[in-house]
Amino acid sequence: MSRTITYYFTCSSPWTYIGHEPFREVVTRHALKVEHRPMPTPVVFSRTGGLPLGQRPRQRQNYRLLELQRWRDRRGMNFNIQPRHFPVDPGLADRTVIALIAQDADPDRYLRRVFEAVWEEERDIADIATLSALLEEAGHAAEKVLAEAQGSAAEATYALNAESAVAADVFGAPSYVLDGEVFWGQDRIELLDDALSSGRAPYHP
Repeated sequence: MSRTITYYFTCSSPWTYIGHEPFREVVTRHALKVEHRPMPTPVVFSRTGGLPLGQRPRQRQNYRLLELQRWRDRRGMNFNIQPRHFPVDPGLADRTVIALIAQDADPDRYLRRVFEAVWEEERDIADIATLSALLEEAGHAAEKVLAEAQGSAAEATYALNAESAVAADVFGAPSYVLDGEVFWGQDRIELLDDALSSGRAPYHP
């Protein structure tokens, strides 16, 4: 029987972007079912002690830029660590993923295009025209998806995803939750892979 992993993320997160491909490799290798849960990180931060990037001390902001360069090299990627449209409000892009799921569509190709748009192409994912183009490029009917993404059902699901994240002890993006065990950050994907390969029971606090 296929195991399920809950994937908490936001479309603007560089760490989600860096980790997405290796995460999908783990998903394929272990034949996992993925529950995509885009979440409003400011809400989750406020509930779990985190700070938005602009409010963090200079030392932490500087270290983040170092880590982005290290992991960019480690993963063999090429992107701007300070793109033109970042920070950006990812709310509509996140809710577009929710809309795709509601329409029984696989959001993976769209997610990849959104990540590329922010970090490689320096496009504005808060702009509805940009999202429309990305949806079409990923093979989706943009008008229908965006209409649902702007509706009350997607808004409600987005809020519920924040509640679900906090209840699951998630405090940042990306987080991968397997049988109640949280793996926070793209640098924990190898540990997630180990847990799946070994078949061990989940760890708990």
